[in-house]
Amino acid sequence: MKYPLENLKDTEFEELVALICERILGMGTIVFSEGKDGGKDAKFKGKANKFPSESEPWNGKVVIQAKHTSRTNSSCSESNFKSIIKNEVLPAISKLQNNNEIDFYLLFTNRKLSGIQDTKIEDIFDTETKIENRVIAVERIQLWLKEFPDIAKTLKLNLLLMPLDFNENDIKEIVQSFSKINLKKSKLSEIPQKRDIEYKNKLNNLSKVYFDNAIKKNLIYFNQIKDFLEDPINEEYLNKYQNTIDDINEEIIIHRDEYDKFEEVINHLFKYVLNNASELHNKRSFLRLFLHYMYYNCDIGINE
Repeated sequence: MKYPLENLKDTEFEELVALICERILGMGTIVFSEGKDGGKDAKFKGKANKFPSESEPWNGKVVIQAKHTSRTNSSCSESNFKSIIKNEVLPAISKLQNNNEIDFYLLFTNRKLSGIQDTKIEDIFDTETKIENRVIAVERIQLWLKEFPDIAKTLKLNLLLMPLDFNENDIKEIVQSFSKINLKKSKLSEIPQKRDIEYKNKLNNLSKVYFDNAIKKNLIYFNQIKDFLEDPINEEYLNKYQNTIDDINEEIIIHRDEYDKFEEVINHLFKYVLNNASELHNKRSFLRLFLHYMYYNCDIGINE
């Protein structure tokens, strides 16, 4: 079981890091409030419980920094993370060194980290700061969450787990095929199957704010989706679409009580597909478009 830590807020990720540090370093871990942190989100002074090992734990001033990203499948090899290290982390460590506030440095991130990346990053720290350091990425964090399950319970990380589960391959293929078409706008007066959307929104508890600012702007493309699915040449995709909405509706019926507003269901479906179909990362707008069409077309959600 892996928790989608990208769905945490920055402050929630910092709380997770602090609780982990209490276990691996000690209860003396001090967490700082929000705001300018001077290059540190938390600190520990003394002999660590068992980091980096029980036989040779760190002993001294440990500075802890958390760098969270909301991007799915983000990696430490990405240029934006390298920029964070160069422009934020290294200058902060230098200032801490000048003030004699640091002996060791721990950088937590929910990005992925390969062995090659880890070596390169440590080389940067060693060259620029001479401070013993470790980069703790998502792989190690997930293992600690298994080792310390009460941390996940305390932070209610189970709420991050996605209860709606279906085969996303069909919708992935549909979106990939449709994305090759040039989108053409229709007039709102030409939208197919006009309905009492306010009543449907009320039945499903979908907010007016979400409809007006997310779904409504996509209405102009719904004719094109309808034409695409009804084209005889796309019969295979129509079958996949119908199977997908059947699967999704069954999941929604079973798990609807676990969500408050229906936009949370749509957001969950979006993230679920994206997490399991990285090919759609650059086609996210098309995926949202199809999910909005499913709702407006009364293919998912309560209709009466």
